Amino acid sequence: MAEHESAQARLDKVVMLIASNIVAEVCSLYLRRRDGSLELVATEGLNPGAVHNTHLKPGEGLVGLVAEQAEPKQFADAQHHPAFSYRPETGEEAYHSFVGVPILRGGHTIGVLTVQNRTMRQYGDEEVEALQTTAMVIAETLAAGGIVSDEVTAETRRDSNARFMGQPISESVALGHVVLHEPRIVVTRLIAEDVDLERRRLQQAIEDLTGQIDDMMERGDLARAGEHHEVLEAFRMFAHDHGWRRRLDEALATGLTAEAAVQRVRNDTRARMLRMPDPRFRDRLHDIDDLSNRLLRFLSGGTETAATGSLPEDAIVIARTMGPAELLDYDRQRLRGLVLEEGGVNSHVAIVARALGIAAITQCKGVLEAVEQGDAAIVDAQGGELHLRPTQEVISAYSDKVRFQARKQAQYAALRNVPAMTLDDQRVGLHINAGLLFDLPHLDQSGADGIGLFRTELQFMISSTFPRLDQQTRLYKSILDSAGKRPVVFRSLDVGGDKVIPYFRAGAEENPALGWRAIRMALDRPALFRTQIRALLRAAQGRELRVMLPMISDVSEFETARALIDRELTILKKHGRTEPSKLMVGAMIEVPALLWQLDSLLPLADFVSVGSNDLVQFLFAADRGNDRVSGRFDALSPAALRAFRQIVLAADRHGTPLTLCGEMAGRPLEAMALVGLGFRSISMAPASVGPVKAMVLSLDAENLRRRLDTLLEERKTSLREDLKRFAAETGVQI
Repeated sequence: MAEHESAQARLDKVVMLIASNIVAEVCSLYLRRRDGSLELVATEGLNPGAVHNTHLKPGEGLVGLVAEQAEPKQFADAQHHPAFSYRPETGEEAYHSFVGVPILRGGHTIGVLTVQNRTMRQYGDEEVEALQTTAMVIAETLAAGGIVSDEVTAETRRDSNARFMGQPISESVALGHVVLHEPRIVVTRLIAEDVDLERRRLQQAIEDLTGQIDDMMERGDLARAGEHHEVLEAFRMFAHDHGWRRRLDEALATGLTAEAAVQRVRNDTRARMLRMPDPRFRDRLHDIDDLSNRLLRFLSGGTETAATGSLPEDAIVIARTMGPAELLDYDRQRLRGLVLEEGGVNSHVAIVARALGIAAITQCKGVLEAVEQGDAAIVDAQGGELHLRPTQEVISAYSDKVRFQARKQAQYAALRNVPAMTLDDQRVGLHINAGLLFDLPHLDQSGADGIGLFRTELQFMISSTFPRLDQQTRLYKSILDSAGKRPVVFRSLDVGGDKVIPYFRAGAEENPALGWRAIRMALDRPALFRTQIRALLRAAQGRELRVMLPMISDVSEFETARALIDRELTILKKHGRTEPSKLMVGAMIEVPALLWQLDSLLPLADFVSVGSNDLVQFLFAADRGNDRVSGRFDALSPAALRAFRQIVLAADRHGTPLTLCGEMAGRPLEAMALVGLGFRSISMAPASVGPVKAMVLSLDAENLRRRLDTLLEERKTSLREDLKRFAAETGVQI
């Protein structure tokens, strides 16, 4: 196959060599076309004129049967089999015995290799095994490309454009080239020179693999490794499976290298599982791929990961799933986009992806089966689309879109030092949400007034052990140093629910979002809370410190937490350390019960902040991460907006500073509604500051307030369209 001659000459030589070695009168090679049909591309023994002129529909004939069932078939008297399809142009009516084996790539049938004889006979197991091994060699060679025309083996070469849908994580667009987070190992050495040596190599690799999985299970280091516990359990099950090991040994016995044996068993197993009616079996395909890739990496001795290897200038990372620490391993100067098959839009890695400002989508099912390393790709994280190997027309359309966005960003950059003042002279504070050190340059880049929400839990989520007091202190000090005179609001540790830290076992809960999390965990485990407060107090050193307490559902929780903070402040003074110049303790309003405790809470709090994400989903009892119910409510419904207005009025009565941090604040239309309700401070993702500021500069807040007073009295499910009309009528830039 490597000789320098035409593709057809190589294929003709292949079938001739197989026929002579297996002592067969006919050997034929069929390959799948784009339309699913099978084309005769080479033969030894049949009529040469049938080559490229014989096509079998999907499932047609004995060849179609082999392709459809993806397993070897043999018949002593093929012509009397009900599936036999007579093709006069081939001249095969003279041959009775038939054996066909599928040519598999990634578990999919891309062709069929057949052998025929005039006499009625049964082929031995060794002959069938030899044909299967040969079929695998052909598959790997075809996968390298350049052997046949573009019309055939389209699934093998994956050279056609494809489009996948997913859930947007961020709102941007990226053009680049694919980097597989767990890159497939390309098997180049297929035939073994020493079978015993290959068997020893494989045995050692399996021992290393099972040892690695057992270690990961025992350490519980799941979040950092990007693994779910059930995935590791599946790995362990497959790795210790005797049937899997037996099939590997049988593949070795046919003369394959250890790597080729793993590839062969992977292809055969995938082919069987793809044809199982129970979708639970098909869901295990990822586990087969992951386990095989890990084993191949041990065999190849490669330790370099995709993140530490050579990245293209425009890397788009594609993975089944990953942890936040793994994403941070990539060079942020080269990382353009992220595509995940699994994971929620509010998962840990999604939060980090948004913080990095890259185009990212999740729930992109089936993409790993269709993509190859280095493929051109476009991630549209606004529409939730991934375009693989896009056509020139698609590239041009998205290039125009990216250029348009760049022009808009340039316009926003020009507003960086302009105060966010409405047309009727109402100043609106625009702050950013942050959580890691690399968020800090966004303060200057966006022209934000400060950090309205610093998520301290991200440091805990990306660490494999509990961050020590000095580690926390250094981080908080760096944040305050970088912010300068601009305010920073540190939210105390908000873990539990979907935010699991690997070294802290909270136990399973039926409804974790409403369970033991945030301030509830802090009050039950005060040592965690006090250590963090101590670090924050030490980091402030003569500067203003703002601490916000999450998930407060009763005023007593705020009072208890405030007492713990005051106790730490007393200890700080007792040891002669420099205390903050001013300590402000606030509460997050995200539990609806607080709406009826505002007059009790607000006199005690130095400030409050509305957590719109949780408050809205709790108001409507609808999980925002659940596709079935998340679309059933709108944050711009009168019910939600009345709740927000109630908070604004109460804060005005008590003179308590008020802000809002959440997804709403970062969308110009929703932010416009918040300003109309009376919010004068909001916090958002850094990329949203420019668009929201442009909206504020074009808005008459008092005019909108009067319109909202009328709209909120109407009986409507949502005010979204009414607010869009208001913006269009008054020239508000949304």
